[in-house]
Amino acid sequence: MKPRIQPYISPENFHWLKAMAKRPGLSESTIVDGAVTAYRAGEAENQREAAINRRLDRLTRQFGRIERDNLVLAETLATFVHYFLTVTPPVPANQVEAARAKGDMRFDLFVRQVAEALRSGQRILQNAVEDVTAEATGLESEPEQLGEVRIDA
Repeated sequence: MKPRIQPYISPENFHWLKAMAKRPGLSESTIVDGAVTAYRAGEAENQREAAINRRLDRLTRQFGRIERDNLVLAETLATFVHYFLTVTPPVPANQVEAARAKGDMRFDLFVRQVAEALRSGQRILQNAVEDVTAEATGLESEPEQLGEVRIDA
């Protein structure tokens, strides 16, 4: 046996419920029971949707960090290549082989240093970027002091 309840509803909903209950195979109880079931299902769906939204927010933040890191890496590479091409003089023809051998040796050392940094978990570029970012944030949060330094300089 189903429990009996006597809820109060608005006049508009009451008239709608009475009209719907006139249809064959429907009763006021069936309609109300279906509405409560749908409401409960909607709450579960809302909880699931909220969990999905939290995950999407976390992924968006992670993607933002990846995008920032990629930008830093690209700018670092571009700056290095520009500097290298600007300051490196051409190698005389009689020293090309020696320069190539020295370059190969330096590249091997570079690769070993990168591998060691990755193995140890120390990120030179990441630490440098964080230091610069923290320094820039500190300068932004203290504009009065920055102004005082410029006046005295």
